[in-house]
Amino acid sequence: MVKTLSRANYPDLPFYPERMIQFGEGNFMRAFVEWQLQQMNKQGLFKGSTVLIKPRNQGMGPRLDQQDYLYTVLINGIMQQQLVNDREIITSVSRLINPYTQYDDFLRLAENDELEFITSNTTEAGIAYDPDDRLDNGPQKSFPGKLTALLYRRFELGKKGFTIIPCELIDRNGEKLKEIVCCFAHEWNLGESFLKWLDEDNIFCCSLVDRIVPGYPHDKATELEQELGYEDKYMVMAEPFLLWVIEGPEWLKERLPLAKAGLNVRVTQDMTPYRERKVHLLNGPHTAMVPLGLLAGLETVEEVMTDPSFSRFVNLLIENELIPMLDLASEELRSYASAVQERFNNPSIRHELTSIFLNSISKFKTRLLPVMQRYHQEKGQWPELMTLSFAALLLSYRGDRLQRQDSPEVLAIFDEAWSDQGTVAQSILSNSNLWGEDLTQLPGLVESLEANLRQLEVVGSRAALEHRIGVM
Repeated sequence: MVKTLSRANYPDLPFYPERMIQFGEGNFMRAFVEWQLQQMNKQGLFKGSTVLIKPRNQGMGPRLDQQDYLYTVLINGIMQQQLVNDREIITSVSRLINPYTQYDDFLRLAENDELEFITSNTTEAGIAYDPDDRLDNGPQKSFPGKLTALLYRRFELGKKGFTIIPCELIDRNGEKLKEIVCCFAHEWNLGESFLKWLDEDNIFCCSLVDRIVPGYPHDKATELEQELGYEDKYMVMAEPFLLWVIEGPEWLKERLPLAKAGLNVRVTQDMTPYRERKVHLLNGPHTAMVPLGLLAGLETVEEVMTDPSFSRFVNLLIENELIPMLDLASEELRSYASAVQERFNNPSIRHELTSIFLNSISKFKTRLLPVMQRYHQEKGQWPELMTLSFAALLLSYRGDRLQRQDSPEVLAIFDEAWSDQGTVAQSILSNSNLWGEDLTQLPGLVESLEANLRQLEVVGSRAALEHRIGVM
């Protein structure tokens, strides 16, 4: 019988003082932020740990406590054409506080002068205003409410502020979090002095995170425990690739020396180009491959990338239609695109196309439509491959070939369009509720989509795709 991962069984593992507070204790952050703290600690660059805060009164329970907040990160995949298979016990978590049962302990964090960073990942819905939150009804329901209460206690004690780096996957996350905190400060009548301290003594950074973290390896857990020699109920699997872009002051590079530790972390004055690069070069190809791949009978991203025709489609899409439309240096874009394609080929991660297919209309609108429009503006024609993917998306939302996964409102729009005797593209593109504008006003787009739809219907997804990549 294997032993349990604990400090009793591994007494030589180091302890570090608490220097960071983290709202959120899930797989992603433990394999992203805490893993990065570990790399800095091993080089003597940070010498700190993080205290985790449960954002909701559910989720991870006492098991992590029974493991003395130790757990294993398993890095599996391909990086720079090399197979990576690393295992590491993470020692950068000090404890977990549940504010729903330990509210005084939560507020007492404000007393610790060594704590200087706050990170978070409370899901995209976490940075939200809750009108029922009050200062005196702690614990507050929302993450911004709890954060405001902690910051106010810190202010009352006359101490320095924090550097706050939210990791939720929403655009301008730091600005939106600060906006809600300031809203609570006004509503709770916390005073102008507190608002001034919030603005002058605290830094709310916007950030972009990128790492695929499948989480606990259920299918390999027993095998891995035999390999590791201990039981770990909170081991986390992650890919080798990592990127953290933080929009913040230059001094952050020294205070949080992630890049100095050799990690792929960028501190910048403007993260917009990096966000566009990720959205269009990572998420964009995902979105483009899904309807065509599913209609051709493929199931996973790996199958797409090992299929000669579909992998060529992805390569040409990135090289000819996406990279030329982005504003970063082409060398940097190609390096990132190469890393993306390595990630798509990761045999350790089964990434289902059906999971990416969820809410594909809003994804296409964000990830590919702006690039299509810029391409048309600059070249006077619609990009062949993105337009084919767009048509395949419209066809896949007819509902007779694939199981659609979207809101009832979106599905109702498509049901009505496909039941009409008129042109489907005309009906769908004119609906500004879907796209935020009337796309029929874009010259030639309706006609191009209709031609692609006819070809998809007659010859099928694979043949239509192969026709496109054969003539480019």
